Amino acid sequence: MRITAKNKSGFTLVEVLVASALLIFAMVPILKALTQVNMNNIIVERRTKSLNLAKSQINQIQAKSIYNFDDNFSQNNLSLDNLYLCNIASSSVNTNLKAITVSVGMDRNHNGTLGSDEVEVSLQTQLARR
Repeated sequence: MRITAKNKSGFTLVEVLVASALLIFAMVPILKALTQVNMNNIIVERRTKSLNLAKSQINQIQAKSIYNFDDNFSQNNLSLDNLYLCNIASSSVNTNLKAITVSVGMDRNHNGTLGSDEVEVSLQTQLARR
């Protein structure tokens, strides 16, 4: 009596190991790229938030300057929206013109001061007496 071998379908252990290795080598660069995209997204969100907060501070200063132009608008380490801090520098260009610089950033080291390495956005404007 003769025994015939049946056709066996499936993968050998070597084929599975080779396919797994190729899949791993293909996935590593993709995962690295996704991680980098996520980090860039966080940076862009932080800068956008800082820009919006800086614009808001400039708008408030412009509104105050209508009736209180002679006030000194300078402030340091002004807390904005929990983790964000703001430095405002005000200088007189002449009797009818002031230069305003607003710097905003996230207080990443949580020390309550906005260091130069933490500044995300700096906006400058000039205010004229009305």
